[in-house]
Amino acid sequence: MLEAELFAFLENTADAVFAVRETGEICFWNHAAEALFGHPADEVLGKTCSNVLHGIGALGTDVCHEGCAALRCAKSANHIPNFDLNVTTRSEVRIWVNLASISFLNRRTGRSLLVHVVRDISAQKKREEIFGRMIAISKEVANLEDAVAGAAPIAPLSSQELEILKMFAVGATAPRIAKVLGISPQTLRNHLHHINQKLRTHNRLEAVMHALQRRLI
Repeated sequence: MLEAELFAFLENTADAVFAVRETGEICFWNHAAEALFGHPADEVLGKTCSNVLHGIGALGTDVCHEGCAALRCAKSANHIPNFDLNVTTRSEVRIWVNLASISFLNRRTGRSLLVHVVRDISAQKKREEIFGRMIAISKEVANLEDAVAGAAPIAPLSSQELEILKMFAVGATAPRIAKVLGISPQTLRNHLHHINQKLRTHNRLEAVMHALQRRLI
C-alpha cells in the first residue's frame, strides 16, 4: 500500500490520526485530528510533534522532543505500547489523549512512517483525579479518628478483596488491578459487587473510603 492510499484510508476515520516521518516531521493529519487539536492540516504539516503538541507524559516528563522514544522503537522494529500524553491544543488548552502507534514501511521507497491513532481521554483522567483526591481526603479523616464509633458489624472481606481495595486506594486503575491479580475485568467487577454487599456501600469510591475509615486497609 502506497502512502497516498494509506492516507486516503485514514482520512475519514472517527479517531484522530496523524503520521510522522523518520525525521519527526508530521506528514499526515486527518479531519478528526483537526477537530481534536484545533490545528488545520496545512498549519502542522512539515512541523515536528514537539513544536505542535508539546506532549508531557503521565509522569510529568517531556515526551515530544527530538529523541522521541516512539520513533526510536519504530526504527528498530520494536513493539510500541499505547501511552497517555498531555498535549496542548491550538487554543492553548491542555488535554489528555491516548496514542496507539503503528509503524508503516513503504517498501517502494524504503522509508518508514509512524502512524498515531489518538483518542481523547480527558474525562477519564478527570475522574481518576477526583477519585484520587477523595481517597486522600478519606485517608486524612481516617488518621484523625481512632475508629468509626458505633459502626455496624460487616461481613469479613477476603484477602483478595482487601488487596483490591488497597490497590484502588493508592490510585491503581481497574485494568491495572485485573492484570496484576491475573483476573478478568468481569471477575474484578464481581469482586467489587461482593465488596459493596459486605460493606453496604454503593460504588468503588464509597467502598474504599468506608474501608479506610474502618481501618480495614
